[in-house]
Amino acid sequence: MSEQTERVRLDQPREQRRWTRRRRRVDPETFGKFAEGFARFMGTATFIAWMTVFIIVWVLWNTLLPEDLRFDAYPFIFLTLILSLQASYAAPLILLAQNRQEARDRVTQEQDRDANARAHADMQFLAREVASLRLALGEVATRDFLRSELRSVVADLDERREDGDGSRRSASG
Repeated sequence: MSEQTERVRLDQPREQRRWTRRRRRVDPETFGKFAEGFARFMGTATFIAWMTVFIIVWVLWNTLLPEDLRFDAYPFIFLTLILSLQASYAAPLILLAQNRQEARDRVTQEQDRDANARAHADMQFLAREVASLRLALGEVATRDFLRSELRSVVADLDERREDGDGSRRSASG
């Protein structure tokens, strides 16, 4: 009994057992991607064509062949069961695919809203900048204004020259 007491120590952690089950980590996106692929396939003409061929073969097999070769003893009850089973699995998978698409659409809409808000803010900023430039340009001399002022100065100088030349000529003559 003293040997067992010595083996168990409460002040030290227990050794981990090697036979413990490890859980596999399943990526949640894996099943979603499968559901989307399945939903996409069910929405194709290929799926509809193969399903139509399957049903036609089933109906012909169970109506035209002798009773001992038929595998659906009652008229198409097994076919109905298979189609119901397929529909019961298809509906949730299609809904899952639609939910994932809605989530992606929601994220895209939020990003579009954010981009529109940024564009709107940028446009408002640019409108304010253009307005401030217009106000500033009201106080700044433009090229046309400078040309007209220079022309008037040149005209004034020409007039003074003419007046100055005429008065000097008369005084010297």
